[in-house]
Parts: sequence; structure tokens; C-alpha cells
Amino acid sequence: MLEAQLRQHLVDISRELVGLGLNRGTSGNAGVRLGEHFLVTPSGVPAADLTPQDMVLLDFSGVILGPGRPSSEWRLHRDVLAAQPEIQAVIHTHAPFATSLACLGADLPPFHYMIAVAGGRTIRCAPYALFGTQALSDRALVALEGRKACLLANHGMIALGRDLDEALALSIEVESLCEMYWRASQIGAPVILSDEEMDEVIERFQHYGRRNGEAETQ
Repeated sequence: MLEAQLRQHLVDISRELVGLGLNRGTSGNAGVRLGEHFLVTPSGVPAADLTPQDMVLLDFSGVILGPGRPSSEWRLHRDVLAAQPEIQAVIHTHAPFATSLACLGADLPPFHYMIAVAGGRTIRCAPYALFGTQALSDRALVALEGRKACLLANHGMIALGRDLDEALALSIEVESLCEMYWRASQIGAPVILSDEEMDEVIERFQHYGRRNGEAETQ
């Protein structure tokens, strides 16, 4: 996409996150790679008031290349994009079920096979660190090793994608899984799938929706 399209897409995604109940007010943020730079949503602007011009352009040394003040979590976006070249987009939300479980400070276990959609046997929870700090980014990077999503203790969650739409879809899936785990836990202890069972799912997911090495349209 061209820069103008990416700026508009960030606006649209930010509004959709609020519409879906994954963010409220000025909570959460989103970022997307733009060549040797990246765009991130601004600090303190409600999604309803965002315009494409509000999106803040930075380079990977953290220098702001245009007007505006970036989200306090810009380091998180920079560091994830730098660490995972195949990732193009990062979404951070304060989705209610994901955040509730993150306040327990525990990984989301494989109670459902779709946990593997995030890339591993569990969805890890990064230890708590103050928002907007390098420590938060550093701890998130560890939790995201080999993963496309993680919880942030006492804070929220992060989802990654090859584009903003994929990151949004994963955000929705992780929130749904957190809700299912919360609901199941009200009845009893959820049955946890074994490492071997999850490895089978992960292997299947590597080929799911693909034919002869090419992605199928669905």
C-alpha cells in the first residue's frame, strides 16, 4: 500500500477496534511498517477523532519524521517490527477478557486447539512493566519469540500480522479465546491439550488453507 492508504487503514482499524469493544476511548494503538520507517497511531486521540494526517511517521532509531506525538508504546511497535522482518503490522489492545486474564500474570494454556493460531502451544504472558517503557518492549519481545500474539501482564495484549487486517483478525481470535477460557473456568478446570496434541495442530496449521504451496482463497 501507499503511505496515504496505510494512514487511512490505521484510522479504519483503530475505529473498528473500538467498534468491536477491543479498545475504549484512547486505549490501545496500532502500527504498520512503511519501507524503512513505520507509522503509528498518535497519543491521546480518541479513535472517532483520528484522521490520516494524525498518524505519526518514525524511523527505526525512534526519530519522529513528521508532525504529531506518537503513541507512548511506539518502542513496542519499533522493536517488534525490527525483530520480525516478516511482520508488517502490530496491534495493541486493552480488550476486556484478554486484559482480565493478563491481570493474572499467567500464560493462556492450550485448552482449545485454536491457541495454535498464535504460533505455539500457549499464548504467553509477558511480565509486567510500566507502559511506554523500553522494559515493556523488551519483555514483550521475549514473550513473542516464535509467536504472533502475547498478553501483557496487568495491561492488555498484542497481536501481529503480515498486514493490519491479519493483525486485527488475530486480535479478535485471541480475545475470543480468552473469553472462552474465562467462561469454561467458571464451570470447572478446562481440560488441557498435551504437547503432542498441540504439535499436531501446529503442523496442520502450516498447511491449512493452502494448495500446492499456494494460499487458497476462502
